[in-house]
Amino acid sequence: MTKYDFSVSVVTQYLEDQSNPDKFNFVFAYTITIKNTGDIPAQLISRHWIITDANNKVHEVQGLGVVGHQPLLKPGEGFEYTSGSSLETPHGTMKGIYFCVAEDGHRFEVPIPEFVLSLPRTLH
Repeated sequence: MTKYDFSVSVVTQYLEDQSNPDKFNFVFAYTITIKNTGDIPAQLISRHWIITDANNKVHEVQGLGVVGHQPLLKPGEGFEYTSGSSLETPHGTMKGIYFCVAEDGHRFEVPIPEFVLSLPRTLH
């Protein structure tokens, strides 16, 4: 086990009722589960997202915490939240980094693996 480590898993959903394809607005929700898989308590301080649509238009989002929280996670503890993003295309991707600080003051980054935002039944 690594001393400083979080795991990240993502589930996405297209929000048809909030989208307006005629105006190039496709809205997606994503639910992220973060788990402290290390062996020291650590706090998620901030995040940096890179959102790319199907036209390779990139939008970056940075800020403190996630959905208003900066969870402090003991080893084995997890935190789940749901947020959203809108794209001008029916497909895109998101990836990023969480910036964390361990109880002993060590700063570390947790990569958020790239995931796909896509209308259901449209990717092959």
